Parts: sequence; C-alpha cells; structure tokens
Amino acid sequence: MAGAGTSPREKRSTAARLKAALSSSSSGGGGGGSGGPGAEESEASAELQALLERVLSPAPGGVGGGVGVVGEAVSEALAWCRCLLAGGEPWDGFVQAVRAYDPATLCGLVWTANFVAYRCRTCGISPCMSLCAECFHQGEHAGHDYNMFRSQAGGACDCGDGNVMREAGFCKRHRIKSSSEVPSVPKDLLIMSELVLPQFIFCLIQYLREGYTEPVLDLPSEKDIQKILKVLQMLEPHISFLEDLTKMGGAMRSVLTQVLTNQQFYKDLSSGGGENACAKKSRLGAGENACAKKSHEKYLIALKGSGLTFPEEKLASGGQEQGAAASTSAVQGCAGATPASGQGDSSDEEDQDGTQGVGKRKRVKLSTTTKDQSIMDVLKHKCFLEELLFWTIKYEFPQKMVTFLLNMLPDQDYKIAFTKTFVQHYAFIMKTLKKSHESDTMSNRIVHISVQLFSNEELARQVTEECQLLDIMVTVLLYMMESCLIKSELQDEENSLHVVVNCGEALLKNNTYWPLVSDFINILSHQSVAKKFLEDHRLLVMWMNFVSFFQGMNLNKRELNEHVEFESQTYYAAFAAELEACAQPMWGLLSHCKVRETQEYTRNVVKYCLEALQDWFDAINFVDEPTPNQVTFHLPLHRYYAMFLSKAVKCQEVDLDSLLPDQEMLMKLMVHPLQIQASLSEIHSNMWVRNGLQIKGQAMTYVQSHFCNSMIDPDIYLLQVCASRLDPDYFISSVFERFKVVDLLTMASQHQNTVLDAEHERSMLEGALTFLVILLSLRLHLGMTDDEILRAEMVAQLCMNDRTHSSLLDLIPENPNPKSGIVPGSLSFESMLSAVADFKAPVFEPGGSMQQGMYTPKAEVWDKEFDPVMVILRTVYRRDVQSAMDRYTAFLKQSGKFHGNPWPPYKKRTHLHPSYKGLLRLLHCKTLHIVLFTLLYKILMDHQNLSEHVLCMVLYLIELGLENSSEQESEEEDSVGGQERCHDSWFPGNNLVSNMRHFINYVRVRVPETAPEVKREPPASTSADGFSASQNSGTAQVFSLVAERRKKFQEIINRNTSEASQAVRPKTSMKWSAPGTTPQLTNAILEVKESILSLLVKLHHKLSGKQNSYYPPWLDDMEPLIPQENPKYFHGDGMTAVERILLKAALQSRLNKHIIEEICRKVTPPVPPKKISPAEKKTLDKEERRQKARERQQKLLAEFASRQKSFMETAMDVESPEADIAMEITTSEQHVPEAMYDCVICGQSGPSTEERPAGLVVLLQASSVLGQCRNSTEPKKLPTSEKEQIYARDTCAAVYEERLATLQKFFKDSSCLQSVSIGWEGGVYVQTCGHTLHIDCHKSYMESLRNDQVLQGFSVDKGEFTCPLCRQFANSVLPCYPGTNMERSLWPCHSNKNMQDLIKEVEELQEQLGTFPSETNLSKEMESVMKDIKSTTQKKYTDYSKTPGSPDNDFLFMYSVARTNLELELVHRGGNLCQGGASTAGKRSCLHQLFHVLAMHMRLYSIDSAYNPWKKLTQLMEDKNLQMCSEDQPEVPVLYRDVLSLLLIQILTMPQPLHKEHFACIIKVLFTLLYIQALVALSVKGSTDDRTTWMNSGASKKNMSNAKTSHEALLSHVISEFSKGKVYDQEETEDPAMDSNSAWCPHSIETYLQQFCLPFLRITSLLQHHLFGGELPSCQEEEEFAVLANCLGLLPSSFQASHQFSSASCLDWPVPAFDIISQWCSELVSFAEQHPKEVKILSLQESKWDLPRLLQLPENYNTIFQYYHRKSCSVCTKVPKDPAVCLVCGTFVCLKGLCCKQQSYCECVLHSQNCGAGTGIFLLINASVIIIIRGHRFCLWGSVYLDAHGEEDRDLRRGKPLYICKERYKVLEQQWISHTFDHINKRWGPHYNGL
Repeated sequence: MAGAGTSPREKRSTAARLKAALSSSSSGGGGGGSGGPGAEESEASAELQALLERVLSPAPGGVGGGVGVVGEAVSEALAWCRCLLAGGEPWDGFVQAVRAYDPATLCGLVWTANFVAYRCRTCGISPCMSLCAECFHQGEHAGHDYNMFRSQAGGACDCGDGNVMREAGFCKRHRIKSSSEVPSVPKDLLIMSELVLPQFIFCLIQYLREGYTEPVLDLPSEKDIQKILKVLQMLEPHISFLEDLTKMGGAMRSVLTQVLTNQQFYKDLSSGGGENACAKKSRLGAGENACAKKSHEKYLIALKGSGLTFPEEKLASGGQEQGAAASTSAVQGCAGATPASGQGDSSDEEDQDGTQGVGKRKRVKLSTTTKDQSIMDVLKHKCFLEELLFWTIKYEFPQKMVTFLLNMLPDQDYKIAFTKTFVQHYAFIMKTLKKSHESDTMSNRIVHISVQLFSNEELARQVTEECQLLDIMVTVLLYMMESCLIKSELQDEENSLHVVVNCGEALLKNNTYWPLVSDFINILSHQSVAKKFLEDHRLLVMWMNFVSFFQGMNLNKRELNEHVEFESQTYYAAFAAELEACAQPMWGLLSHCKVRETQEYTRNVVKYCLEALQDWFDAINFVDEPTPNQVTFHLPLHRYYAMFLSKAVKCQEVDLDSLLPDQEMLMKLMVHPLQIQASLSEIHSNMWVRNGLQIKGQAMTYVQSHFCNSMIDPDIYLLQVCASRLDPDYFISSVFERFKVVDLLTMASQHQNTVLDAEHERSMLEGALTFLVILLSLRLHLGMTDDEILRAEMVAQLCMNDRTHSSLLDLIPENPNPKSGIVPGSLSFESMLSAVADFKAPVFEPGGSMQQGMYTPKAEVWDKEFDPVMVILRTVYRRDVQSAMDRYTAFLKQSGKFHGNPWPPYKKRTHLHPSYKGLLRLLHCKTLHIVLFTLLYKILMDHQNLSEHVLCMVLYLIELGLENSSEQESEEEDSVGGQERCHDSWFPGNNLVSNMRHFINYVRVRVPETAPEVKREPPASTSADGFSASQNSGTAQVFSLVAERRKKFQEIINRNTSEASQAVRPKTSMKWSAPGTTPQLTNAILEVKESILSLLVKLHHKLSGKQNSYYPPWLDDMEPLIPQENPKYFHGDGMTAVERILLKAALQSRLNKHIIEEICRKVTPPVPPKKISPAEKKTLDKEERRQKARERQQKLLAEFASRQKSFMETAMDVESPEADIAMEITTSEQHVPEAMYDCVICGQSGPSTEERPAGLVVLLQASSVLGQCRNSTEPKKLPTSEKEQIYARDTCAAVYEERLATLQKFFKDSSCLQSVSIGWEGGVYVQTCGHTLHIDCHKSYMESLRNDQVLQGFSVDKGEFTCPLCRQFANSVLPCYPGTNMERSLWPCHSNKNMQDLIKEVEELQEQLGTFPSETNLSKEMESVMKDIKSTTQKKYTDYSKTPGSPDNDFLFMYSVARTNLELELVHRGGNLCQGGASTAGKRSCLHQLFHVLAMHMRLYSIDSAYNPWKKLTQLMEDKNLQMCSEDQPEVPVLYRDVLSLLLIQILTMPQPLHKEHFACIIKVLFTLLYIQALVALSVKGSTDDRTTWMNSGASKKNMSNAKTSHEALLSHVISEFSKGKVYDQEETEDPAMDSNSAWCPHSIETYLQQFCLPFLRITSLLQHHLFGGELPSCQEEEEFAVLANCLGLLPSSFQASHQFSSASCLDWPVPAFDIISQWCSELVSFAEQHPKEVKILSLQESKWDLPRLLQLPENYNTIFQYYHRKSCSVCTKVPKDPAVCLVCGTFVCLKGLCCKQQSYCECVLHSQNCGAGTGIFLLINASVIIIIRGHRFCLWGSVYLDAHGEEDRDLRRGKPLYICKERYKVLEQQWISHTFDHINKRWGPHYNGL
C-alpha cells in the first residue's frame, strides 16, 4: 500500500478513494441493506486505521531521535492528515467549505501577553470583560467609559458573549445571528475528520507521554527544562495544525469537541492493554502493541510521580470507582518503578516533624484531617480532553497549548466540559505551580484560562453545583498555605499554639498564590456562588481557618540596643497577602450583603469569625496585657469581624448588640488594634529607628490609599465599637497607658516616666490625643452615606495638594470590588469632583517644565469643609498635614478672612448612627476630664514637653464634648450648690458642661523629692493618705489611671471566671510593682484653685499676651447666646478657639455663663510672674542670640543678591560691546575704550589680550534645522495611513544639495565650492549664554571637573561643561578678539571717496596675503576653537569636493558657518526683520567674535587673482571667448553664483577690522549682480509671449537717462542677450503651468524682484548690525525692502519717500551697466550651447523658504497608535517592540531594536545623526512621550498628547483617549528651532548608542 514517502498526488487519490468508500456506505443501504457496502466500509475503515497508525506513530527512537528525521516524519504526517481530512480535495477549498457553516456569534480571539486590547466599563457586565481592537472599533463606544490596555497575562475577546457584556456593545460582526441563517453541515464534508482526528490527538498525547521524564528531585534541573522545551518545539507543528482547525469555525470545532470529550475513543485508543483492542489490531505487529502499552505505562508513572493516584488504589479506602480502564496489575507493576523521592509532596516534609526545636523558625505541619483527600490526590482521566489538560499542566502550560484550548471555547459543549476538567485538575495545578521554576509565567497562563471560565456567572454556578468548585478552591488554598506555616511568636512565645504563614517563603514573596486567589475572588463576584458560600457553615469554618493563618504574621519586635543588621523586606509580601488573600475575598462577600434579606449571611460570618478569634486568643495565651515592644499590622480576623458588623448595621438593619460578644471579649478585641495605633505613634516618634526603614514603610503602607479601607479603617471602627460598649474610664485609661504617657499626666512640674524617654514624650502625648480626636470624630462607618464619604475623602486629598485626575482616582480608597477599577458609582466621582474642585488647565512655566491639568479645592470647600482630622488620618507622609495647613493659611490670607497663623478649624460632624451613641460617653467621663484639666493646667504653667498641638487637641476634645453633651444638664442646675455637695475628690459628675465650672482647690501629687512642690507645707486639713478616697474638702487625689483600669478589668474577670483569673493574676501584677529605681517619690499637695473655665480664660490671656484680654461677648449684645453658627469664629488661632468654647459653654448652661462673667470680673493677674532661674535665662539668651544671628544672615543674603544682580547686568553688557559705543558716534579715535571682560571664574575684569585672552562660553552644535525649510506654507502632516507619504525632495537641504551636484557636473570643482553655501544640513550653530572667562581659568576649571567624580549627564572628555555662573550647558570657549572697537568709529557711511576708488581699495586689500599670525595664546585658542567647530559636525557634512581633503572644503565650510548662524538668527526672528531691534537672543549673540575667528582662518587661503570674482563683478574683460575655452572645465558663471556666499567670502578674506565704507561698497556691487540674477530668473519663468512684450517695452527705455536703474530696460537687455543663444530653446515643451497666464503686470514684476532680493538684504543687514552695531529699524512687512535698502546705504541720497518706490533705484553700477550685463550673460549663452536644459534649471533659484516646522500631528492619539503600533519596520520587516517615529521627517524607526543596529549604533541614534545632524525628536508610539536625542545624550521631553483632564499618560498605562495639546507642541517646535533643548531640559543621560 501507499508507502510513507508518497507523492502528494498519490496521497490525494488514496484519500479520495477512502472518503468515497466511507461516505457511500453512510449514505448507502440503510439498516441492514445489502451486505456489500457494509463490508466495503469496514475494510476501508480498517485500511484508514492502519494507514494512520503507520503515519502517525511516534518516530522510532521517540523524542530522542534526530531532529531532522523527526521533522521530516512530522511534516509528512501532517501532509497526510490534510489530505485525508479534505478527502483528496485541495486543502484551501476544504477550509473555505467548512467556514461557510460557521455560525460566528462569538469572536473568541485569543491573545497573549502584551497584546493591546480594550475594556469598556459602560458595556461590561463582568469587570474582566475585554475586546480586541477590531471588535472595539467596530462597536459603538463613543462617550463610554473605556480604556485601552496592554494585556498582562493574555486574554480573549468577549464580543458576542451576552454573559459578560451587554449586547449594545457588540460589534457589527457579532450581533446575534439566529441559527436558522446558517445551513446545517452536510454529513460527508466532515466524515473524514471524525475518523482521523481521534487518531491524531492520540498521537499528540503519545508524544507528550514519551517526552516526559519525572525530575528526580523536586526541582527540575537545567537538563530537564531543556528536554521539555525540545519536546514542545517538536510538537509545535501538531498544535499549530489543531489551532488552524479551530479557526475554521463552528462546524469543525464541534467535531473537535466530539473527539476530545468522547469517552469511548479514549478507552479504545489510550488504555493500551485492553483485550478488545488487541483483537482489533491483530493485523499489526506485536511491536506496535508493545509501544502503545509502554506509552500507557509512562502515563501511569507520571500520574504517580505527581503524588496523584488512580482511584483503584483508593478502593481499599472506599473509592467508588469500579469500572477501571486499566487492570490493577499494570498499576502495581509500575508503582515499583517510581523513584521514591518522586512523591514530592509528602516525603520531604514528614522527616521534619519529629525535630521541632523550641524557638527555631521551623515549618509546622498541620494534621490533615480538615481536607477531603479525594480533592487533593485523586485524578481519573476519561477522555482526551482530560489527559490533554493533564499534560498541559505537567509541561507548565506551554503557550501554544493554552491558545489551542482557549480557541475552542466558543463551542458551548466544549466550554462546559473544559471547565469541569479544569476544576477537576485544580489541586494538581496548585501543586505544579508550587514547584514551577517560572511561577510568574505559569501564573499568567493559568489566569489566562481561568478568567475565561469563571467570569461567566451561569457557568460558575453550574460548576459550583456539580463539581463542588467552592470546596475545591478553599481546600486547595488551605493546602497551599499549609506548606509554609511557622509558629507564631506573638504574645506568649514558648507556649503559643498559633501558626502563621512565613512571609519570607517564596510562595508569599513571589505572590505564587495569586492565580488561585484571583480565581476565588472572581467566582465570589457572582451572587449565586457567593450565596452558596455564605450559607455553607463548613466552608465558612474552613475559610476562617485559612484567614487565621495570616492573623499576626510578620511580627515586628522593637530593637532596643543595636540597629538591625539586615532589614527584612518581608512586609511587602505580608501586606500583599492580607490584601489579596483576605481583604479582597471579604469585599467580594460584602458586596452580596446589601439588603435586609441577607442578614442571615452576616450572622454566619460574624459567628464563625468570633469563634476563630476566641481560638486565636486561646492559642496565643492572651489574658489582658499585650507583650510590650512588639506589633503586627495584620489582624484580618478583627477586620472581617469589623466590616461585617458595619455592613450589618448600615445596610441590613441588624441590631448591633445581637452581634457583639461579652465585655471580656470586647476588652480583648480592642487590645491589638489599639496596640497598632500606639505603635504608629511610636514609629513616627522615631522610637523604632533601630528597626531600620522598613518599619516606617509598614506604617505608611498601613494607611496608604490602596490598603487603608481594608486596614486602618476597620481597626478604628472596631475600636469605636468597643469604646461605645465598654466602660469609658477603662477605655480612656487604656489609651493613655498604651501610648505610655500615663506618668506625664500629673499636675507636678516634674515626673518620672518608667516606660518612655523624655524626648519621645511630647510626640507620644500628641499621638494619644490625636488618636482620641480621630476616634471620636471619625464617622466613616458610623452613619455617613457613601456620597458623604466620597466627598470627605476627596476634600482631604485635595487639601493636601492639588491633584491630577488620575492621582485622585488612585488616592481615593475604593470599596475594592476586587478586580474592577471602578470607584463606587464612578459617575458620582465626576460630579462630586466638579462640586468640590476647580480645574486648573495645564500651563507652561518659563523654565520649560510642563504642568499637568490639576484640580484644586474651591474656596467654599476651604471655608466650610476642610477637615484636619480626615487629613491626618489619610496622610502617608507627615509633611502632607503641614502642606494642607499651609494651603489653608494661604487661602485665609488671600480671602482676607484671617491674617495670623491659624489653627486647624473645628468641623461639625455628621450625625451618629443610634447604635453607636455610646461612643460619646468617652467625652463625658471623669478620667478624660481629669486629663484635660491636668493638661490645661500644665500648659498654663509652662511645664516641659507640651506643644501647641497638644493644646489644640485638648481644646478640640473639649469642644467635641460641648457639641455632644447630653440633656441632663438642666436637672443638675435645679439642685443648686453643685460645689458644696462634692464628695469625689476631682469632679462631681460625668457631664463635661457641669464639670467645666467645678473648682479644684488642692491636688495631692506624687513627685520626686527634688521637685519644687515638696518644699511647701501641706494645709492642716489635708490627710496625707495615699490612694484611699479621702473625704476632705476638695483635695483631689493623685489619680492613677493604671490602678483604675486594673480594678475595672479585675471586676469583669471575676464576674466571668473566678478560677481562671486566680491562676494568672500574680504573673501580671508583678510587672507593675517596681516603677523604677530613680529618685524616691513622695507625696506633695498642690494648691490649684482653678476650674476648666478659669483655666481657659487665663489661657486666652496667655495666648494674647495681654491681661484681661477676654471679655464675654454677650455682655454687650445678647445675640451670641442665640444658638447658631457664628462665622466669625470659624477660622482663627488659639484665641478664637478658646472664645468659641467659652461661648458654647455659656450657651449650654446659665451657671457657666455666670461663672465666666465672675472669673472675668476678678481680673486675674495672668500667671504669677515666674522668677527666672539661671537655666531659663540661658535659654532665653540663646533665643535672642539666635534671632540676631538670623537677622544678620538675612542682611548678608540680601546684599549678596543685589551684588549678584548688578554683576549679572554688567556681565550681560559685555558680550556685545557694540551696544553702548555705537551710541557715541565719535570721529576722534583716542576715546574709544577697550572692551572689558569679567571672568566668571576668577572674578577679575580686564581686556582680552594676545597673551591672556578672554573667551565667551559657547555651545557648538550641528544643526539641520535650516535644511527642513520647505517652500510650502502648509506644514507636512505625519502619515497615519499607507497612502500618505512624505518626500524630502522639497526641503531646502535637498534643493541646495541638488544644485551643488549639478554645478559640479559641469564646472570646475574649486569654483563650484565657492558658488554655494553648505550647512543647511549639519551646519554648525554657535550660541552663548553671554558670560566670559579667561581661557586659562577655563582650563583649570575643566581639570577640576575631570577630577570630580560626580558628573551630571555631560562628558568632560568631550569638552562639555556648564557655565560656572548660570549653569547653562556649553562645550567650547570662543576667544574674544582684543583691541578697541575701532571699526565702529568710522561711521559716516556715505564717504566722500567715489565708488571707483573704493573698488580699487577693496581689490588691493584682498590681494594682501593673510600672514600666519604669530604664535600667541590667542591664535592658538582660535585654532583650537576652529578645530572644535569642525569636529562638531560629521565629516560628510564638510566634504563636498571631488578631491577629498582639498583645502576648498575648509574654505567652503568656514564661510558657511557664518551663513548658517546668520540664517538661523533670521529664523529666530520669524524669517524677516520687521521687528527690528536687537536680536531676540538679545545681547547673547557671539557672531562678532565668531567672525574674527573665521576671518583669521580664511585669510590663510589666498584666491588666485585670476579667479577672484571681484574682478568679474567690477571690470570688463577684453577677450572673453578665449578665457572660456582655455580650460577643460570652465568656472561657474557669475550669474549662477550664490550672492550671499560671495558676500561672506569677500568680507572674510579682507583684513580685519573691516571699514564700514568698504563693506558698503561690496554690498553695492553684489546687489547689482543679485538684481540681474532676479531678472534672469524672471525671464526664464515667463512665456515666449511675455518675453517678446518685455523686450519691446524695455527697448524703448534703453536710451533714457535712467535706463540703468529701470528694470524694464535691464530686463529687455537680458532677454535680447539670451536670445542670441539657445537659452530659451527648450521652451514650450516644458510644463505649460509655468505661470503662462498673463499675470505679469508691472506691479507683480516689481513684487517678484523684491521678494527675490529680500533674503540678501535681510542677511546683509544682520551682518552689518553685528559688525558695526547700530539698531535695526522696525517696519511694516510691505516696506521692509525699502527700509533695509536704506539701512544698508543702497538708496541713493537723492531718494525721497514720496516717489513710487522701485527696487531698481537701488542699483549703483561700478561700470557701464549694459556692457557688464552682456559680459555675464555671454557665459550662460556659451554654456547653453552644450546643455540647454540645465541652463534653465540653474537659473531658476528658489529664494522664498518658509520657516522650518515639525510635522503636523493628528488631533487624536489613537490615530497614530493604531497605524504605527502594528506597522512593520522597513529595514528589518519585523513589528518593532518599541516603535518610534521621527517628528522632523516622519521616518519610522525601531527604538533600541537590535535588529536594525548598524556598527553598534541603534536605529534612533543613527537616524538622529542622518536627519538632524545629531539632534533627533522621536515620538515613542507605545508610550506617547517624546524623546530627544542630542549627540551622545538623550532626555525624555514629555508628552504633547493629554487626556480630557489635561494629564499625560506615559506608557499608556491608563489607556484613556488622548488629544493633542497645541501649546505644548508649539513649545517643542520652538525649542527645536532655537536649539535650546540643552538649556531647558534638565534630565539628560548618556544613551551609549543604544536607542
């Protein structure tokens, strides 16, 4: 039969034959028709079977075989498969045929990481919804909330899937088609597929079995990994083939599904040793059979090695599976072969069990009773799909396999089967993931699959019901975490039974668990699934068990002696784990507990949560005192409890008390959260500084916006709940004890603190009071609505700083519905934002730093809503609180509300939910009142360690108490005589209002014996009895907070469990027995005689610094007592606060009002004047001295500033000495002062001399900006489609280059090189900051920079430095030419010498040879700067001569440098000189000095007098013909020479300094040449008719007296001269559009001539301005020509403005006009003999160039992105990873692409050299930012595309639509044209040619 290597034709015929046989039978005799077809069919199918087995069986030698051989076999096999599937038809036809039956309702496009996809929140049902770009752009999403994103793990397009997104968002292709439209599939089309595919997939599985070897140890070695990669590489074609099949559409997918899920196929093919199979295959050799058997055994070994068993082995232990596919014996047979160590999961952990050393951080193994063993260890495969997935996991999810499995998902049956299979393998996935060597990649691939399966609610519900999905997930998570448990060291280290995860393990450090957690969160987002979870008590217990593994992890112990050696960074892992594994599932569950009906769920969670907490307290042996100096930030159980409580009260109307435990449990619950609050304060007080920076990191993370609502908010809420239910005195004293400031709260002026250093006392006291204020005034969970919360959060963030929209979104804590980036009601976010904030549009600062669009709080927000408490709660950095206060102060000043230094305002609170009313009892308990009284007294008496902040918080608490006082006040007032019936030693009752007025006369204090209080004799009446409550007349006792608290706790404990407390009591009381061995404490009695009210009044006096400054406002005017808000007291300082409090106290009770009046009448002396002790005197002196020193410093600084300013001014005047002197037009020479220069390094001032020259700090840079001028006024657009292209043909650089090339073709090289200018591309631009320095000073400065190690982004070796004064970037020094400013003095322009004499003088001056200057320092420097200038640009931009290295090159280069700088200055002025005045760069021009340098070098080249163009311009030659023919290549005709080049050559080759009259003479002569060139160009432009007309009209004027200054006469002469030769010959064949319309009226001719000559006049005027000083006049555009001509002295003196101005009137002929014109024209006529075509091209010179512009960019960034991010590079034809586009010329390049590297230069760097001579401006397509390359450095410039909120989106992270910001683009263009990138952008770095 057909051999293996059959030809395609034979294959086709075999296939056709088999197909015919097989399909005829199926259509043939039905039922039991004739036996014929049946037999034929079985024969055919057997033949097919055999053929497939032969073709597909794995190559002999299996995977080990040679790659070549295997490769051939594989391609042969695939060729057969294609043939067979298509039944002999061509493959493409078959594909088309199958596609016709595709009911494509789903897109299902699968993508891998880094793909650009879209997400539309408006259309999405599931937050994971995503769309491919094509479906997105074809759907209608305008105005929706969408964004573009780069896929991280891969994904699939959901278009068409109604479970995940709303139908309105479907694209045109996937709007639901009804199934009726799609015809049903003809049976015989796919019949072959059904027969071939099972065999093919089995073959794939055999390859996978063959290729796998179980790694010997747990971790696969490098060799194993290589081997696996090899297998996968070999299988690539197979999988690609399957992928192609899936792309054929629905019909083929359903066949594949059938094959993959059919259990019979699997049984027949895969089980290997089945008897029936053997019988069937009797025709095959025994070898084949053995092979199949062997493969099956390998499969069993792999199962076994994975720690999985076949159910049979479980039969003994009650496995239910009877129908076994393989005989048990086979299993036992290979069990022996399995290496023991292969059972990874069990063996390595067991041996650790025995050796649990105490205190060592060993792993802890739990007993495994909790788990259902069958979930973890049993796998049984019943179909291909299941085994395929098994191998996919085994091989760690190869990308190709994943894509194939996902490509099948649009098939509904497959989707269900696959999801079930995936769930069945879930435990196995987890095990493989734990061992994986690349867990990151694997995680991404797992999520890539699971997100497609679990986002669909219907499917998730089905799997939950049928496959116990929740059980499996929770069990797998538990199992996973159990592998990294350690013993908890919290509380009782030795006896703790609690275990926690070890955050140092890879599992947590690398977030290996996230795929599983993310799946869990995903399924909990479906209501039906979450409900099942919340109803299932067993699951809840397991889950709480899981959460308790994180309770108390990452314990911090405070280092008391040395700094820790090694700062662990485990806290990242801990916070991430709590957020992802505990908090996010919690938020998921909470989102389903929103209504009353769900009460039951909440009760369940709370119940099991409390049980878990109780177990935890027992496990860590917790009684009542936390162990000191340790803290953990992780209490997820507390937080679960808190959040469910909050939800129950807020949404489900549950009675709070029904969910609360007993008092003892509440006391325990509050301990750890309170410990965290105290530790935060300790950390900020630097008490944990020896633990390193990481502890600060933890404190910040705890309150940071992504964590705060899962961490600090629930903690504070839980404390609020505890406070509202516990005894307030107990709670308050606990707080002060936790914060370690109990000892500080004494009336005595000195005290001993046993637990706190003095330097920490103040900040800890501030911390305790601030915490109380937050606790009492925060209402986040106590009754605020969601909108109020959002508003409060937003206001707090905006008050700290102005914010961009995205940072605000990021900073506002969302209720993290885990995966959605959705703030609850994101619509309300926008409306809320516009309600509280104003938008500040993005602006530029002059320095060039770009601002983003910012939101800033509205004035009324500052006025009414600024809430310091919220700000303190939400600040990560303490400086933000200060920043908010500064901004608040600024607002008050600006609005004139308050001018001093305000205190934080007091903000009224929203109403408290009735369940939490108990919280307010804290404000009305004696303990707090005693603390407040004590602190007020201490502040008044100036005790140490108290701050304004303390006073502020004390007043805040008093005010809170007054605002929330209860109504019992009136009854107390009825039983008058409150003071008399005082029995308690401090206060009579609990109400703050009445306690405020209670006077305290004596207080007994415990003080060190050394304290001043001891000396006093106690009054006789007082008993000195220590702690007993004495009954005497109002001596308040020493109040021991701790003792009180102990008593309370004791009572409760006794009430609950008398015996338990007995056992533990002694141990704890010990701690408090010895308070320290410092000086003995003794009792003393203090006379106080104050009440809170009297203390407040005195404080007012103290704060104001005046006696009796407080005067009750109601005495004058009863109004303040009407209870209403008085805006006068809103904002202000401490005095305002005191006044506000006194007013409130008076409002609340008549008695208080009288007492305040009483106190004020007594006009108390403020505070008894203290005797100043010597120590205090010292500190006072110190203060005074400091103050004086400060003033002195201010004075010095001011003086220095003014000096610097005047210095800057003088320095600025230096560069252009011309400015001052030009004013005094003197003829006498002796006055001319020498130019003086200030050296910015040594500070000396003096002239520049030959020996010690001074120089200007300059930056030399090559520039191609001029070359980018185009002659169209419309800027070119950046191409955004294939049709648009940009050609460089019409740029200025291209035009000039072509001109030079044409000239070089026909004329003598050296002459060509003097007839043009170069430097349009790669010209050298010289700019200066205007500061000067001595060149020797500069050298030593460079030396010091070279030795300085810290270099900022510039390379000293390349001569780069920054100006020592203004820090501007520079790379050379331009020597200043010494000498007076002689040339300025020769001003009179119209000198009396006549033209002829001047011409003669000029000629003689040019004849003088330039002598080599003597070797002075100056000349050396000039040479070296010339070298710098040359080396600034690349060789190709200086070498234009045909003979390399010819001196003509240098000559051309030097005068072109002058040209480049003049042209650029003209561009900077906007292309014309209408503005006049000094140049825009102001005094910063260095052209004058540059000219001297260039001139010195140009004079070294003498021009042979025969060739000197000056002669040709000013003399008539005798025998012209002779001269033309004498040489093989003629000189360039005068009319083709560039006049400006001639000008520069003339000037630079004359001895310097130049005389003004010679300059004027040269200009006059050159103007005549220019004018004739204009006429020549005009004559060539015109048509034949035009010329005839012109010739005739001009001929008549030739004889008139003014003929030589009339353009008609001259034009006529030119035309008649040219008509003698062939100049006009090639005429009419050329394009007729050459202005053939008769538009040439005299006026338009005049305009043309003026436009032609203007560029020359502009440049010449600039040159004159730089050489000789003098202002440039300003003018209107239309009179620019006349004004400049006048300025240059071209206008005849007889000229009056009244005349009709004509450009020809400026002509001043040195020789008879018509003769010289004839002479010039004759050169062209003779040239035209040979080259008639070129004559015209060269005559038409383009003179009008538009200003250089960058490309015009489209409005919307998406236009650019969609075109370029998939565009392939023209060089390497790949799609670049980082595409970029040049904004100057539009070239598309690969950034950093190694593919396009040439000689170690990457493409962008290379392009920047070719396109911009070293300056490149690139837009990075994938990042939307612009990057500038300048030479060897680069910088990120920023983005010119901003979103709707005026923000950049670098790297397109947010993916919001971006729009061009025209102002920014203008700024970029400006910096490019003015060459100021180096100065304005600060962050440069070297690119090492790698961009």
